Amino acid sequence: MKVIKLDAIDSTNEFLKGLSNKQELENFTVVTAESQTKGKGQMGAVWVSEPSKNLIMSILVKDFLADICQIFSLNILVSLAVIEVLQSLKIPDLSIKWPNDIMSYNKKIGGILIENSIKSDGTIVSVVGLGLNVNQTNFENLAKASSLAVICATEFDKEVLLSSIVTSLEKNKALWNQQSSISWNKYTSILYKKGIPMAFSAQNNSNFMGIIQGVSVAGKLLVLLEDDRVAEFDIKEIQMLY
Repeated sequence: MKVIKLDAIDSTNEFLKGLSNKQELENFTVVTAESQTKGKGQMGAVWVSEPSKNLIMSILVKDFLADICQIFSLNILVSLAVIEVLQSLKIPDLSIKWPNDIMSYNKKIGGILIENSIKSDGTIVSVVGLGLNVNQTNFENLAKASSLAVICATEFDKEVLLSSIVTSLEKNKALWNQQSSISWNKYTSILYKKGIPMAFSAQNNSNFMGIIQGVSVAGKLLVLLEDDRVAEFDIKEIQMLY
């Protein structure tokens, strides 16, 4: 595993994408930084992190996606790799808030952003960005955020976490063909608020009640509506109100 350590950068994802376009990098090359100025999440959301306190990393993943239609499989692969490491550390009440926020209790402790590109030879290369709140304890004006240190009242070694997550990701990738259905079921089983009536906001700003049932093969959220229909929603079409 090659690890490129940076002090400060605008975005580890952007740095790794640029580097991979200039030279051939080995699979699972990692870029990590103590701070980044333009960290982002899903749909351009800003990722705020106190310098040197949290794990900020991007991982290059090659030879996994054979078809762009399978991109949600990588979301599952990465989400479960992180969850498995956190479970080994006894982090309580873990879940995945669709599509790829890592939760403990009702607080967000991590987020994943995956960006894919198709090379001239047709292969798909993915850059997996991960932000994990590790030792930060001040979340002023961020009521829905927390960290491993806040939850467990102790600090964690970020380098050990990084190594463990990449090792878990490599293992899961190697076993994917044999265990893909198991992984899908596990992802679905730990979906945040699954099976619980909750409020949602639609794209047109109207609110409605529904119950999360699971995720489609295309990665859309399956929600049971009040008229007993199960509707599919893309990330841009729905927001959980919690």
